[in-house]
Amino acid sequence: MEKINLKDKMAVISDHYKPRVAGELNGQMVKLVKFQGEFVWHHHDNEDELFYVVKGSFDMQLRDKTITINEGEFIIIPRGIEHRPVAHEEVEVMLFEPASTLNTGNVENELTLKQLEKV
Repeated sequence: MEKINLKDKMAVISDHYKPRVAGELNGQMVKLVKFQGEFVWHHHDNEDELFYVVKGSFDMQLRDKTITINEGEFIIIPRGIEHRPVAHEEVEVMLFEPASTLNTGNVENELTLKQLEKV
């Protein structure tokens, strides 16, 4: 049991769209990630995802609207909903999702990570 300092953990992450595992509980993972630019359109058949903005802001594009999530806010994307995060400037995000969640959901490409590093 130890406390986690988000600022310290985020400081060691320098790449984008490569989540790191910061903690695990009850089959869920707490992941930290930085991103900038557009990610891939995708959905998750069996998992909901929570995106909490630690620093900065980003747009969560859905097929029918775009929602801006600012520092200190979070959004939950229900399973089955197609979405794409887009950050105009670098953003720091904490994800909370089941351990089985693949970062690119139903899409497999060069951004797909099947094994995540711990931070």
